[in-house]
Amino acid sequence: MAGAGIVGLMVGLLGLACFVFWVWMLIHAIRNKGLRDTEKIIWVLVIVLVQVLGALIYFFVGRPKARG
Repeated sequence: MAGAGIVGLMVGLLGLACFVFWVWMLIHAIRNKGLRDTEKIIWVLVIVLVQVLGALIYFFVGRPKARG
């Protein structure tokens, strides 16, 4: 029975990590200076509607356009 508690803790930590990553990508998309306004709106909608998968897609496709 102690194993079930550990599994629950691991699932909870994974869920928390996914939520933090999702918020990070959402904020990054909003503040990304390399995107035009219409691109920002589209990325924000993708991240919000597709959730963690949308954040992953943005991480690999949209984020590299960021300029300093």
